[in-house]
Amino acid sequence: MKHLLSAGDLSRDEANLILDTAEEMRSLADRPIKKLPALRGRTVVNLFFEDSTRTRISFEAAAKRLSADVINFSAKGSSVSKGESLKDTALTLQAMGADGVVCRHGSSGAPHLLAKSGWMTGSVVNAGDGTHEHPTQALLDAFTMRRHLGSLDGRRITIVGDVLHSRVARSNVLLLATLGAEVTVVAPPTLLPVDMTSWPCATSYDLDGALAKSDAVMMLRVQRERMNDAFFPSAREYTRRYGLDKYRMAQLPDDAIVLHPGPMNRGMEISAEVADSTRSVIVEQVTNGVAIRMAVLYLLLSGSNEEETTA
Repeated sequence: MKHLLSAGDLSRDEANLILDTAEEMRSLADRPIKKLPALRGRTVVNLFFEDSTRTRISFEAAAKRLSADVINFSAKGSSVSKGESLKDTALTLQAMGADGVVCRHGSSGAPHLLAKSGWMTGSVVNAGDGTHEHPTQALLDAFTMRRHLGSLDGRRITIVGDVLHSRVARSNVLLLATLGAEVTVVAPPTLLPVDMTSWPCATSYDLDGALAKSDAVMMLRVQRERMNDAFFPSAREYTRRYGLDKYRMAQLPDDAIVLHPGPMNRGMEISAEVADSTRSVIVEQVTNGVAIRMAVLYLLLSGSNEEETTA
């Protein structure tokens, strides 16, 4: 595996390999010294054209724990603000010897362009591209579910909220289906893509009807920054129909868990009581995110290191 661009590119064996490797990396979090020399001498560039807190810091922590050299690139304050193209940025990174590039971009397909264009020879990891995909978020969500629920075969996962603008929803549906889960997406009709026939999941407009049979519920943020129209009457109306509060949480089976990719709009898609409850694994998702990203960087970059040594 040279790049990680889409959750749909992963076979079941590849997905399980990443999850199993992350389990080993997760044990590092409990050690006093959280370092491995696996990527010593490698350079990882975090190329972020969009604002990010969790993902950027998580990738940075992951690379540093593997002893890689990390360069953080933000579009604000860079030559991009002066009009530099993605191609010229990529050629610059190639000239600086980047072995791996973690790319987040507002345009869908930008990481694919970096990986397939020939502008650079390093591995590319998609850290979120427009409304398309966010594969490492799906991996860390699956990893968190697996730690709580065991095998995901036959497990019923419900994804609720702004599916139309969510790259997290698309990646989760693809990955969870690969791992054998039964996925249902719940949203207002205006916040579902027009054609979902190619998505390996069921759809519903009724949150209450889906909760009682869910092993895990993932709430999605309403992405107002991507909206240029009125997709629902009001925030209060959205919360009443599709928000997860303590009364709806009581409908869940006893061992069900609640996830959220973050950042949360407390009081809108999820109440503060639910976010801070014992069923919520939202903070654990952040911890698991570092382990998953360590696993991805290790599997992508350590192999190329061994190949060069052998050659």
